[in-house]
Amino acid sequence: MSLTLARPVHSELLIKKSRFLGCVQPVAGRAEAQVVVQALRAEHPGAAHVCWALLAGGQSAANDDGEPGGTAGRPMLEVLRHQQLDGVLATVVRYFGGVKLGAGGLVRAYTDAVAQALLQAEKLPTRRLRSVAVRVPYALEGVIRRELHAAGAVLGEVRHGDVVEIAFEVAEDAAAAVRQRVDDAARGAAEWVDV
Repeated sequence: MSLTLARPVHSELLIKKSRFLGCVQPVAGRAEAQVVVQALRAEHPGAAHVCWALLAGGQSAANDDGEPGGTAGRPMLEVLRHQQLDGVLATVVRYFGGVKLGAGGLVRAYTDAVAQALLQAEKLPTRRLRSVAVRVPYALEGVIRRELHAAGAVLGEVRHGDVVEIAFEVAEDAAAAVRQRVDDAARGAAEWVDV
């Protein structure tokens, strides 16, 4: 079973005058990860490198950002894999201190920055979401919205036509129970739509 993180966690290491600012955080995918990395570059304009590794939705990526090939992003990615994480971005911002660490030293530094952050992280089981939509008469829209909210569903697009079509996402393992809950509340007036 894969795990994700409850919230972002940070670490800071000082190795031979270089400062390594690590962070591990939950992300939905590559697009969100790239936004985070760009924000880090803007936040730390004096940093020598902003290296990162991503595991999300079965996809992986690693970036050394100018460090010698395979000394930053790849080792960070291996830490995430070893911890069986998914939907997680690891970043390390390096401020160069003037002393070269060598390839082995860089691998250890980037690995340690991620590992130190993960030691403090709260890990949660990954829950796969299912996209669902239901059509109901206007009179039932409020009732169905309340039922979905109470069941922990994430409301999506709501279309108003001849009837109200409510799209939502729900954890895959809870989908059948949510469907039954909506059917009971709608008393047979709910029409399910394939998404």
